[in-house]
Formats: sequence, C-alpha cells, structure tokens
Amino acid sequence: MIGLGAELERTTCSRAGCREAAGWRVDWRNPRIHSAERVKTWLACDDHVDYLREFLASRDFPVTVAPLAIATGAEPA
Repeated sequence: MIGLGAELERTTCSRAGCREAAGWRVDWRNPRIHSAERVKTWLACDDHVDYLREFLASRDFPVTVAPLAIATGAEPA
C-alpha cells in the first residue's frame, strides 16, 4: 500500500504472496468508515489487477484502476 504523500518504498504487487513487479495502481476506499478524501492504494501486477479490483468491488468499495507511473515527480495517470 502507498502512504499518503510518501515516496514508493517498493513497487511489487500487493496480492498476498506475490513478488512480481507492479504495473497498476488500484485506488479504493471504504465508504462506511472513510470520507471521500481518504483513498488507499494497492499496487498490482498484470496477473492480479483484475483479482484485486473484483475483490474490492464485490464489497461495494469505490475502485479505480490506472497504470502505475514510477517516474520521479510524475503524477499517476
């Protein structure tokens, strides 16, 4: 998971047990306990991006998926 405003510590997939490089960011929040400003980010490899998106969507969490931008100072797409 990416901390708010913090630099990336690692860019591996957030799926438990996966050590593949992430190419996607999965932004989500739990609307039952967080305001719209509180968004969490998981990183996903190509093999797990759909799994993580569906895992969150099945719980009715707002989810967006975008390519992971790793360049210094670059904003995620």
